Amino acid sequence: MTYCYSREALLMVIADGMGGHHYGEVAAQIAVQTLADNFQREARPTLADPFHFLQKGMTNAHRAIFDFAERHRLSDTPRTTCVACIVQDSIAYWAHAGDSRLFLMRGGKVIAQTRDHSRVRILVEEGLISEARAATHPDRNKIYSCLGSPTPPEIEFSRKTPLEHGDILLLCTDGLWGEISGDMMAITLKGANIVHAVPMLLSQAETKGGPHGDNLSVVAVRWEDNYVEEASSSISTQTMALDEVATHMEEFGRDPAHKSDLSEAEIEQAIEEIRAAIDKFNPRKQGQ
Repeated sequence: MTYCYSREALLMVIADGMGGHHYGEVAAQIAVQTLADNFQREARPTLADPFHFLQKGMTNAHRAIFDFAERHRLSDTPRTTCVACIVQDSIAYWAHAGDSRLFLMRGGKVIAQTRDHSRVRILVEEGLISEARAATHPDRNKIYSCLGSPTPPEIEFSRKTPLEHGDILLLCTDGLWGEISGDMMAITLKGANIVHAVPMLLSQAETKGGPHGDNLSVVAVRWEDNYVEEASSSISTQTMALDEVATHMEEFGRDPAHKSDLSEAEIEQAIEEIRAAIDKFNPRKQGQ
């Protein structure tokens, strides 16, 4: 996951890697880092075209993952879901591929969410199975669109969505929404300090998932038209320079909560290869 912000724009990204060994993690890292790199370069302090930014970033990430697989002669390409959201001028723009989700919550209710690119979601939409049945269906995790597959991803875009005071945008992997529904998350977060409430949601999902629960990644923001929270739980961008960007990213192999099977040397080599794959399709300008 990553979130980046300039003085007047915000980027949030969640990617959930698939595939054996550490290659799913590589695919997810390429996705979030490609979008973060693009944002750091282009948000000066806003993006000219948020939808184009999302389309270009996710497409370049897909190409970089596929190139990584070819270079390593992998029998199967590493793949990752990806959901990303831009907020600027009090308008949200989002795009996704796979079953990592975005929820827009208002007044304790979900008013918009992404549609999973999964076989089970198609069955639900065709009325062949219920939502309850979908939650335990054996094909729940089989998705038909992702970054890194041999076929181009189906990237789905939102509409331009104006935000209101108090709206919450939450992006997460299926490890969270598979255990706690969006409606329940919206009720829990209504009026709450999300800095304290979101970790509670993660703990509840981890408990419900048990020893075989899926991984949990989430990034959330509550949109405010003024700053009414304590400084420790809110971020003001008003003092930032026009060309300044702040970035927070969970990096490959560096999450202390996730024990990696790789040695430090293997992690460093993987990070170098991730950088090379990204730079091939998203070269940095001279001097950066």
